[in-house]
Amino acid sequence: MRVKLVTLGCDKNTVDSERYLAQLLDHGAEPVEDAESAELIIVNTCGFIDAAKAESIDAIVAAGRLKGSGAAQAVVAVGCMVERHKDELVEALPEVDFFLGASETEQLLPKLRERGLIGDPVVQHPGVRVHAGDTPFVRYLKVSEGCDHGCAFCAIPLMRGKHRSFLPDDVVKEAQLLELQGAREVNLVAQDLAHYGRDLRDQSVRLPELLEALVRETSIPWIRNMYLYSSGISPRLLEVIASNPRIVPYLDMPIQHASDAVLERMRRPERKKTIREKVARFREAVPGVAIRTTCIVGFSGETEDDFQQLVDFLREIQFERVGVFTYSPQEGTRGALLDDDVPEGEKLRRLEIVQELQRHITAERYESRVGTVAPALIEAAATPDSPARARLPWQADDIDGVTWIDTDAAAGSIVEVEVDEVVDDYDFTATYRRTLLAAPSPDAATATRGRALPMLASIGSFGR
Repeated sequence: MRVKLVTLGCDKNTVDSERYLAQLLDHGAEPVEDAESAELIIVNTCGFIDAAKAESIDAIVAAGRLKGSGAAQAVVAVGCMVERHKDELVEALPEVDFFLGASETEQLLPKLRERGLIGDPVVQHPGVRVHAGDTPFVRYLKVSEGCDHGCAFCAIPLMRGKHRSFLPDDVVKEAQLLELQGAREVNLVAQDLAHYGRDLRDQSVRLPELLEALVRETSIPWIRNMYLYSSGISPRLLEVIASNPRIVPYLDMPIQHASDAVLERMRRPERKKTIREKVARFREAVPGVAIRTTCIVGFSGETEDDFQQLVDFLREIQFERVGVFTYSPQEGTRGALLDDDVPEGEKLRRLEIVQELQRHITAERYESRVGTVAPALIEAAATPDSPARARLPWQADDIDGVTWIDTDAAAGSIVEVEVDEVVDDYDFTATYRRTLLAAPSPDAATATRGRALPMLASIGSFGR
């Protein structure tokens, strides 16, 4: 059975898709890149905002068309959007063989087996993940599932359920597997990393202790923290980040807004004053730290003064990067009960203002990095038409720009460079100095395709 798995949305979905793919390979499936040649197409959907839902529906519809024009025998939709809108999707998209929400994905293999699309397992070792992208040395490690925060704009708790931390030993074992597969950078992901461990019986293990265990039990050179509420970033966590050179000095910390009135309506835990104080504390505790944030414009009741407070705050704080989104009410959330009173055209105007402001701020912040010596992870080797593409510690995968280096170092290498200049506001050029860590073995990234690496006795800890 040739299978194409389409993944939409966040990096947490990427982790889920890698687990689905591993299970399918255990049953003899063959992954393909071309959807037209696939006999089975699985779309892992996102339901976070309206634009993500539209993209998911488009992908499902495109897959459904291939049941008539391609090799597809079955189309399946799974994930967050299905969890929220399953009944409507079943009625609107009869070409889809079945839908499974985020809480039902343990039914994927049984349902495929019922339809004769897969057979009995070829091998047995649950929990293995298979990378299906272009950079197998950059991986994501999900440490918890669900969310207990009650943000008014967010439907994630309705899609993913309450917060559940995965057991520390299981997280470490999965990280060890990723290292065996050739990982050079592992990005920790969750709805809120800072919430890790609060629900575990052993209250002595929180995010700082988990990070220390990953440093102690693996040799992964870059460990990156993605998405932490500022309210949970403790002095102990900052101490661990500052004292371990393998934990990159990077924090992805969403603030969502800077007007106290809007933050209150959003049901966010922080206020402008505390955010300002914490950013200053972070920068003092972790020299050279890069802080990325996200914010929402056009939330219900956001006045022009509220918006100007956000603009002024971003100009004052000078985050390295800012992701900005327009607000769209999500059914079932507290925000959906409020009047969505900011016109769509005004939301887009505010979006463009923030994006343009941040473009200049990022360029200025990045100029301060010019002349520094830093490690760089080679993502793509040089070609006759292009220098090597890499990332520096303050550039997270896929969202923070790239660095161009004139070197013949192989993809997956970590090299030392001197930063030369900022190009196109978000990218750098740099001069190669020396290789710090050679690329992983070409066989490492595909080691588990031969099903040679057992990992866990069960996957119960992973909140399936």
